[in-house]
Amino acid sequence: MNELISKDLTEKIMEYGRIKGFSDMEVYYSEGENLTVKIHGKKIDSFNLSQNEGLSFRGLFKDKMGYSYSEKVDDTSIEMLVNEALENATIIDSDDKENIFEGGKNYQTIDHFNEALAKVKEEDKIAFALNMEKEALSIDNRIVSVQYCVYGEGYGAVSIHNSKGLYLADKSNLAYAYISVVAKQGEEIKTGMAYRVTDDFSKLNPKEMADEAVSEALSMIGAQSIRSGQYEIVLRNSAVCDLLEAFTGVFSAEAVHKNMSLLKGKLNTTIASENISLVDDPHLPEGFASASFDGEGYPTGKKNIIEKGVLKTYLHNMKTAAIDGIESTGNASRTSYKSSIGISPTNFYIKKGRHSLNELIRDIERGIYIIELQGLHSGLDPVSGDFSLSSLGFLIEKGEIKRAVNQITVSGNFFDMLHEVEMVGEDLKFELPSGSYIGSPSLKIKRLAVSGD
Repeated sequence: MNELISKDLTEKIMEYGRIKGFSDMEVYYSEGENLTVKIHGKKIDSFNLSQNEGLSFRGLFKDKMGYSYSEKVDDTSIEMLVNEALENATIIDSDDKENIFEGGKNYQTIDHFNEALAKVKEEDKIAFALNMEKEALSIDNRIVSVQYCVYGEGYGAVSIHNSKGLYLADKSNLAYAYISVVAKQGEEIKTGMAYRVTDDFSKLNPKEMADEAVSEALSMIGAQSIRSGQYEIVLRNSAVCDLLEAFTGVFSAEAVHKNMSLLKGKLNTTIASENISLVDDPHLPEGFASASFDGEGYPTGKKNIIEKGVLKTYLHNMKTAAIDGIESTGNASRTSYKSSIGISPTNFYIKKGRHSLNELIRDIERGIYIIELQGLHSGLDPVSGDFSLSSLGFLIEKGEIKRAVNQITVSGNFFDMLHEVEMVGEDLKFELPSGSYIGSPSLKIKRLAVSGD
């Protein structure tokens, strides 16, 4: 793959764009590589290495922004890119104003590419995954199989070059691993999972991960439902992450402008308990969504979205910021060179509190410690905030965990729940299924409706 696109090619594209009548122009390049090793039955089940690369062109033609993209990163793409963008610009009937960014004064230096990770040998990656499965199967004879045993890596690089003199480039990499085990006792079958995300291969411990997955699976043996009612809830950090990810869109200014967010008109008003502060921090040390610039080349910066319960800002790109007459928050996003510019958070997390998990639990007379929420893609409405989700967890009585609980459904409203947060844990964690950019500590919630027996 290219070590980022050459300036010579981008200059050629923009020179042809000028000939065709474009004023301001931009060339965006991205490349990526993903490795996945899956183990099953003490051998490699699959070993997949995928690569992608491409570039996009956008430019202003008579005050209309045209877009195009190509997987060909060479001179043969020049005419096609410019001509398609020109055609696209001539048929646009939107009055929304878009601009090419001239560049900012201060860009934070962020190095999130680990050379050591890039040099880890393939045999060491495979050995790690094989050992993780081996460890899990050796811990307890009730572990009858390993559903998933995966080691993966991701690499990505982007560059932005425009006709206003801006040139920015960035690259990053990470490793991740997860394991899911199956426990069986009598006719009862339960599962448990563990995962890690890091940019340091040496921090991955196969035995530690196997122990965690096995412990969770065995802890759920004997789980029963409970009587329906209103319960105090402790929501584990990973479960909060899943719920928060499902509702990240409501903080987007684009959703607000389209009347698809109940947060419209609520800036500088209380929308959550004073215990809740929600942060978007693209400069977070070791954050996996850290970046010095966004998808438009705008400098990024840390911001409090919710500060002690008060909504302070929406997430903006340049277009939504112009509509509101403010500066962009540096949250323009592109999922790839093929995509148009949208809005997304960076390292997006609820700030940790001072309380241990035991402190969250100890004053609960009768409640539930929920460790997993299921069916998030079908069991919630991201606009209204309503959710009704199958859940797993543990019954709490007189401040102590008593037994495992399953076959329950937890219902509520995300916006109401934010007001009901009584305590915030100290166990801030970033969740793998959400791409490791959503984080939260565990939360103690005054009440949620639970349907069981």
